[in-house]
Amino acid sequence: MIKNYFLVAWRNLLNNKGYSAINIFGLAAGMAVAMVIALWVVHEYSYDRFMPDHERLYRVQRNFDSNGDTLTFTTVSLKLADVLRNEIPEMEYVCETDWLGNHALKAGERKVVLNGGGVQDDFLKAFQFRLLQGDAASVFKNPFSIVLTESTARALFGNENPMGKLVRIDNRHDLAVTGILKDLPATSSFRFKYLYPFSFLDKTNNFVMGNRKSGTFSGNAFQLFVKVRPKVNLAQLASKIAFLEKREKGNTNAERSIVILQRMDRWHLFGNYENGKESGGFIDYIRIFSSIGILVLLIACINFVNLTTARSEKRAREVGIRKAIGSRRLHLVVQFLAESLTLTFIALLCSLVMVAVALPFFNKMTGAEIHIPFTDIRFWVITMVCVTVTGIAAGLKPAFYLSSFNPVKTLKGTMKIGASATWSRRALVVVQFTCSVVLVISTLVIYRQMKYAKDRPTGFETNRLMSSQLTQDMEKTNDALKQDLLQSGLVSHVSTASCPPADINWHSDLDDFPGKLPGETLEMGMVQAGDDYINTMGMKLLSGRDFRPGLSDTLNVILNEAAVKRLRLKDPLTSEIKWNDRRLRIIGVVQNALMSNPFQRAEPMLFMKTDDKNGYLLYQLASGVAPHRAVEQLEAIFTRHNPAFPYVYEFADDAYNSKFHQEMLTGRLSGIFAMLAIMISCLGLLGLAAYMAEQRTKEIGVRKVLGASVAQVWFLLSKDFIVLVLLSCLIASPIALYSLERWLSQYDYRITLGPAVFLYAAVAALAVTLATISFQSIKAAMANPVKSLRSE
Repeated sequence: MIKNYFLVAWRNLLNNKGYSAINIFGLAAGMAVAMVIALWVVHEYSYDRFMPDHERLYRVQRNFDSNGDTLTFTTVSLKLADVLRNEIPEMEYVCETDWLGNHALKAGERKVVLNGGGVQDDFLKAFQFRLLQGDAASVFKNPFSIVLTESTARALFGNENPMGKLVRIDNRHDLAVTGILKDLPATSSFRFKYLYPFSFLDKTNNFVMGNRKSGTFSGNAFQLFVKVRPKVNLAQLASKIAFLEKREKGNTNAERSIVILQRMDRWHLFGNYENGKESGGFIDYIRIFSSIGILVLLIACINFVNLTTARSEKRAREVGIRKAIGSRRLHLVVQFLAESLTLTFIALLCSLVMVAVALPFFNKMTGAEIHIPFTDIRFWVITMVCVTVTGIAAGLKPAFYLSSFNPVKTLKGTMKIGASATWSRRALVVVQFTCSVVLVISTLVIYRQMKYAKDRPTGFETNRLMSSQLTQDMEKTNDALKQDLLQSGLVSHVSTASCPPADINWHSDLDDFPGKLPGETLEMGMVQAGDDYINTMGMKLLSGRDFRPGLSDTLNVILNEAAVKRLRLKDPLTSEIKWNDRRLRIIGVVQNALMSNPFQRAEPMLFMKTDDKNGYLLYQLASGVAPHRAVEQLEAIFTRHNPAFPYVYEFADDAYNSKFHQEMLTGRLSGIFAMLAIMISCLGLLGLAAYMAEQRTKEIGVRKVLGASVAQVWFLLSKDFIVLVLLSCLIASPIALYSLERWLSQYDYRITLGPAVFLYAAVAALAVTLATISFQSIKAAMANPVKSLRSE
């Protein structure tokens, strides 16, 4: 019996090749979109879950009360690490780390610049990354040791065994290789290529040594991770550690801080905090695309239902004969569900081919490493369940509808399709196009918001500005390097800074400023700058002067407009502020520059002069110099002054444009999925238009004989679809408006939604609809009426 059901289904599929092709392709496209998004969602949710005991691993953070607003920081002090380690027995491991930045490694003649840094000795006990060589309990016993990942070991030593060999770091110290780590999984939040013990920093880094000896909850410049013991009550632990810093009286920062924890498997997804609590992050994009995947699959299922029920009259006589010879309704329902499942599983095979073709392009766009897990039984179980549910859900209405036909009426040829069937099809078309139009509107708004932010004045020169991280060798020859760069004619301005042009990596509170209110705090972005910084950055000086070469400007500062406004300074050039117990005089005010988030307001910034040659070297290319030619010649200059390191540089415009990566990716993917949704919807319209033209063949013939023109016949067949699409646009507009207003609310600098974007989407949907149905409408209108009326 079951075999017969599927045999009949296969014959019916072959007898209606065009209809079956439209149904299968539409469903396959919807399944492929849903599958790609589902694989991507699973990939993103799997971040850090590979780690043993990940549910017991946490990052320590601080909530800071800033004038009533709660700000969340991942920077902590070394004293907090010591207190947690020595006073909180619920902590199994407490691991302080630096910020795991780029360092130069050299072994023999091989040299690389890779990401890595210092970690406390228990780090590899808490985070059980797989060690291919070495023991987690002893790899960091020697302060002058280093653990490499296998790819880093190959880069430095080739196929030789690296254990015990020396690696020179930053051309300053030699570290012995004591362990080899397997390369980190793609779903790890950590991205290091090597690790060395924090005790190395305790012995060699003056800043770390000073913070370790200070004995205060100050110097919040480090990361801190903990592993709690099994079966610890997290609520009790959270309340126990929350106010640890508040006990340090006289330290304003500590008194305003609350210590909190964030579990490891939430780092990747929940990066944003609002008023001290998780408020989203990457999870927002996962939710957006999950909704898109469901919508596209829903559109494909609606196609299936509509096309199947629309062709019901073709099956009416078959149903009548089956019922007349004794088939029960259940048998007919099973028969039609078998046909639905047959089409669905064929669509699954087609969708797997589509996904296999699409994934390389998708991976390139997203930077993910996703593949179809053919060998994973869970994938097949979930896929089969989903496909079966989709097939049954898509075929359930047609099955019950077709099996309900009256056998007497169908065999007499007097059965007519009821108004309810027609209205249900129209309702489904409206739902289908509503989803599609919402996607189109969303795509247009995302692109407009991205363009609006990208066109925003940056406040500094991004096109020809470059930066390189200063090494100790470059610091020693800084003046000579600067002179060589300027004399080469390739560079017009050179300066140093504590951060690259398109980033702010240091914030601090002012101790005092004119008009400060009782209990008021003011956190500002801080940049330590060298001579000619403002000119090198291409900032606009609104008043006052820049830092001058040769003058002692170390007690002078420059503020941006946002800082002046926040400090409520009416005459800033006559004002002084106090920071770190130093009186600082304001000598200049510069225009706001978007050095952090281009979608938010420019934050208050303070630029202070320093003679320390550390951080970054900034240099602006001279006008008329081709960047690619400049890089080749600059490499020779840098190699001469920095022979132990490869020449590493960054263009400021690349760094700035990378801040739009997530929005650009969202826009591209939304556009692709919106086009697919429209395409699938139009496939359904094409099938329905062909069906309607077929059903009204004789009517069209009569109208043509009576003098109807092609345009009149075209309008007769098209008007119903036009009305449905316009209704869809009316329904989609308020839905999109509500959703997009919520999405835009996260940006301080954002577009205003006007009627234009909704009109554009409506016109686009209508144009695509007309293009789709016009083929069938015009074909029917131009047919010879004699053929259609011959049987009358």
